[in-house]
Amino acid sequence: MVSLLDKKKTAAQIVANARSEEKMSAYELIEGIFSNFMEFHGDRSAEDDAAIVGGVAEFNNQPVTVLATNKGKSAEERLRTHFGCPEPSGYRKSLRLIKQAEKFSRPVVALINTAGAYPGKSAEENGQGEAIARNLLEISSVKTPVISIIYGEAGSGGALALACGDRVWMFENSMYTVLSPEGFAAILWKDSSRADEAAEVMQLTPTKLLEQHVIDGIIPESRSHKRVFKAVKKILQKELTDLEKLTPSELVEKRHQRFRQF
Repeated sequence: MVSLLDKKKTAAQIVANARSEEKMSAYELIEGIFSNFMEFHGDRSAEDDAAIVGGVAEFNNQPVTVLATNKGKSAEERLRTHFGCPEPSGYRKSLRLIKQAEKFSRPVVALINTAGAYPGKSAEENGQGEAIARNLLEISSVKTPVISIIYGEAGSGGALALACGDRVWMFENSMYTVLSPEGFAAILWKDSSRADEAAEVMQLTPTKLLEQHVIDGIIPESRSHKRVFKAVKKILQKELTDLEKLTPSELVEKRHQRFRQF
């Protein structure tokens, strides 16, 4: 499902749209796609990270586990979530809920919009690298379907920790990259003002990533939220139907094959 609009936009325009404050919030997406969402809190170790929203909901009368990175809407909420950059407790909370989903045979849907994991001192002190690595290790072998949808930014390991599913889709105004265009330009050319040029070189747009088979498809966006919700629901229904035909061992093997090709 590819929008013709995507092909007309420059990479820099897509980056700007992915970061736009007009993007739907995590809670808006959850409420528009699922029903009876019940949010869970805490990593059962130390804290509850507001940058990761997680819980159980229904999709077409089927129980599912939903995870979403949360950038927040108000200034207070954005500060509390580090503008959508999770701390270790957020990744540990998401893994706890994914393991719970496996136990009760619930599919997992992860909605991703983050510039990356929180790089602050507190995150490093609490094992940020280990938390991300643990997610990658554990999710690679969970015996339940995992579908990841990138709806804004998706930066580095902070995004990959939730984008390592059996299927990965992107909104047409979203980006998926190893680091920010500004960071890329600063490292490669010692000039962060060349970020727009870097965005083209990095091939971080949905169209380029689809061409390289990094993602499975592109979800069109419009001013009508209901239309976007409808498109997401249609994709989720098809993907869940296909994935649930596989045995647990087939599901894990295909997931391993998917990421080994990179």
